[in-house]
Amino acid sequence: MALDGIRMPDGCYADGTWELKMHVTDLHRDVSLRVTGEIHVGGVMLKLAEKLDVKKDWSDHALWWEKKKTWLLKTHWTLDKYGIQADARLLFTPQHKLLRLQLPNMKHMKVKVNFSDRVFKAVSDICKTFNIRHPEEASLLRKPRDPKKKKKKLEEAEEEALELEGPLLTPGSASEIIYIGPVKGSIYSSPGLYSKTMTPTYDSRDGSPLSPTTAWFGDSPLSEGNPSILAVSQPISSPDILAKLYKPQSLLDKAKINQGWMDSSRSLMEQDVKENEVLLLRFKYHSFFDLNPKYDAIRVNQLYEQAKWAILLEEIECTEEEMMMFAALQYHINKLSIMSSDNHMNNSEKEVDEVDAALSDLEITLEGGKTSNTLGDITSIPELADYVKVFKPKKLTLKGYKQYWCTFKDITISCYKSKEEAHGTPSLQMNLRGCEVTPDVNISAQKFNIKLLIPVADGMNEIWLRCDAEKQYAHWMAACRLASKGKTMADSSYNLEVHNILSFLKMQHMNPDPQFIAEPAVTNDINSECLVSPRYLKKYKNKQPGYIRDLISARILEAHQNVAQMSLIEAKMRFIQAWQSLPEFGITHFLAKFQGGKRDELIGITYNRLIRMDANTGDAIKTWRFANMKQWNVNWEIKMVTVEFADEPSLAFICAEVDCKVVHEFIGGYIFLSTRAKDQNESLDEEMFYKLTSGWV
Repeated sequence: MALDGIRMPDGCYADGTWELKMHVTDLHRDVSLRVTGEIHVGGVMLKLAEKLDVKKDWSDHALWWEKKKTWLLKTHWTLDKYGIQADARLLFTPQHKLLRLQLPNMKHMKVKVNFSDRVFKAVSDICKTFNIRHPEEASLLRKPRDPKKKKKKLEEAEEEALELEGPLLTPGSASEIIYIGPVKGSIYSSPGLYSKTMTPTYDSRDGSPLSPTTAWFGDSPLSEGNPSILAVSQPISSPDILAKLYKPQSLLDKAKINQGWMDSSRSLMEQDVKENEVLLLRFKYHSFFDLNPKYDAIRVNQLYEQAKWAILLEEIECTEEEMMMFAALQYHINKLSIMSSDNHMNNSEKEVDEVDAALSDLEITLEGGKTSNTLGDITSIPELADYVKVFKPKKLTLKGYKQYWCTFKDITISCYKSKEEAHGTPSLQMNLRGCEVTPDVNISAQKFNIKLLIPVADGMNEIWLRCDAEKQYAHWMAACRLASKGKTMADSSYNLEVHNILSFLKMQHMNPDPQFIAEPAVTNDINSECLVSPRYLKKYKNKQPGYIRDLISARILEAHQNVAQMSLIEAKMRFIQAWQSLPEFGITHFLAKFQGGKRDELIGITYNRLIRMDANTGDAIKTWRFANMKQWNVNWEIKMVTVEFADEPSLAFICAEVDCKVVHEFIGGYIFLSTRAKDQNESLDEEMFYKLTSGWV
């Protein structure tokens, strides 16, 4: 026996080599190589390919260390540097693997994704292929499980109801497209549909292509299938679909859903994601930057779909009047989507003047509607002064409003017993910086209340304001929202905020035409059980099914009169805007135990603040603004998050049932999004994102 063939007790041979065991996943084959610790990873892969002697493109393959959950991507590193010894078992496997992706519209796509890329980069590639700008707002989420249903049956029911027909997209170049439906075979995709040059792609009036579909998508396989499938809303076909999907029953259920967010700084393989696993692509950060119909037809539609499902599955609360408004917008969008699809089939050579499209962009924005062209006196700060009813609730007392003459200057409300005493000392004064502002509105009852939770040293003071009319409410509500952010009514967004509030209220008006009577033929055209959430269907549970359908359909048609003149893209934008106006919008809940606290509570994270919340009622106990934050740290051993503020005591809490890394990433992610500016280019500063969100990277 040759000297180098003598194996020592430690597993090494006499010449210093040892056997490295590897499994080639494509061939289902185990292979052993004689190596030394000084050989680099690239050399190992080269020796492996030579030993396999199989004619195949191995360029997408890499080594995966199962035990350590690590990709060996630094091919110039030696095995010693990685710490690999004879007991290691490596996989030689493709980096790009199939993932079953559920889009915000609940449709499934099979997508090839790089399982070795960090999730942030993988999501960017997916969004680039889907022509969704600002991928930093999105991420991947594991599917929530309904504990009341069996896992297998739930998956089968959802996929049967929500499977997507037609060609399915694949990120990256030279990647296989998987088809489901009538078209069979495989072709190769273009590098993506994303427009870096901001060339107009869509008509800003209705979201349709500005040019024939072949030019719209270029060499993309979508031009051979249904080019508008991602930009067109598809109506819910049956109420059974809603019944089969998971609905969170409480705030704690909502908090549990957020356990499933993927770590953006680690790869999918590192997080135990398997090939062909189902993940949800969702807008994670509710801070939608530069949403423009001219470039964002797909992004707008997917945002609309995410908002629609959040309302129908009761992930976010809304009043009955708001529900009917959302249902009317859904009905309108469904009708126009069908008409739009038919028009494109008959008129693919549609031409749109780009100057007209650009001008219409100035009218249709996320904020909605036309803005006032009156600049006003920029040297003075506007003020509000009017009689407003004020209520300061106390325990064991009935609600009793007291009328005051109130003045709103800068970010402070001063309350006087009468208008004549306005030059004296106020009876009550409130600084609204950092406060929580919540609407309490009922149009039919003419109730226009504003709930203020004002931060003080030991928690929050609760104050209620009651306005007499919509116009007064809109001005005071807009001023309160700006003041909570430390802004005055001199800010350029004040008039726009007032306009948005009035528009939102106007859409909720029921039966503006007293002579309106819904025709039976028209009400039969509405599938009302697919337009409203189960909660509002249960309200009429004692009625006959046909009567319920007709009654709700009639109410939807009444509300539809307020939106019937909107274009398709405007209706979607208004739906998103109305979603953003709901009190619970953008609050991501996590279960936490605060330092000094004895029981689990909720921590809510939004784009600009942290909220300590009652786990049962959802009421805010204390609010901390990011603008007042100095730094935040994590003790990874005890999983405690500590946040320090400029002029307040520090905040510390331990996350329950979720890794504190998820909470850390939400805080850092929102701070990263706040640094975006319209004058910067389309590229993302990935390293800055990782610095703010990773913690240990």
